[in-house]
Amino acid sequence: MGLLTAAALLLTAYLGLSIDAAHHHLLPLDRDVRAWVQPMRSGGLDLSMETVSLLGEPAGLVPLILLSSVLLWRSSRRWAVLLPMVMAGTGALQVVGKWAADRPRPNAAPWGFPSGHVLSLVVFFGVVAFLLVTLSERRRRFRILACLPCAAIVSLVAASRIYLDMHWLSDVIGGFVLRTAYLLFALWAHQRLFVPRPAAVATESVSAASAA
Repeated sequence: MGLLTAAALLLTAYLGLSIDAAHHHLLPLDRDVRAWVQPMRSGGLDLSMETVSLLGEPAGLVPLILLSSVLLWRSSRRWAVLLPMVMAGTGALQVVGKWAADRPRPNAAPWGFPSGHVLSLVVFFGVVAFLLVTLSERRRRFRILACLPCAAIVSLVAASRIYLDMHWLSDVIGGFVLRTAYLLFALWAHQRLFVPRPAAVATESVSAASAA
C-alpha cells in the first residue's frame, strides 16, 4: 500500500498547485527564476536546449518508446506491451491537466501548466529506472548507478523548458508531481495485477505438494 499512499499524497499536492494555476497564480520563485535565467540566453545555448527539449516531444519520445519496447521483448514481453499503454495514459492526463488549469506560459502561449515534457519523461524514465533495478541481473550498485542518467535527462529537459521560456518553474513542478503520482499508481497496479502475493504463492505451493 506504500505506492498507493504516496501516489495519493502527490495527487493531493498536485490538486493544490492546479487550483492555484487555474487562477493564474504563480509560485513566489516563478518570476525570480525567469528573471535569472533569461539573461543567460545565447544563440549557441538556445540550439542545445532546443535539441534537449526534443526528447519530451512526440518526435523524440515516440521513437524512445518503440525502441524500448523492442529491447524489452526478450526480457519482459509484459512490459514491452505495457510501456506504450502507460505512456498513452500520460498523453491523456496531460491534455486533461492543461485544459483544467488553462494557465498561459511565460511567453503568453496557452496551456502552460503542467509541463507536458516533464510529465511524460518522468513516467518514461521512471519506468526505465524501475526495470533497470528489477530486471537487470547485474550487481545492485551498477543497477542504481544506471538509473542516474534517467534522472539527469529529466532534470536537463526540465531546465530547458524554463530556459526556452516555455514554462514557469511551477509548471515544471506540477508536471513532476502529477507524473510521479501517475507513475507510482501504475507501478502499484502492475504489482496488484501481475506480481503474485506471498500468501498466494504459498497457497499454490501447498496445493502443488498435496497434488503430488
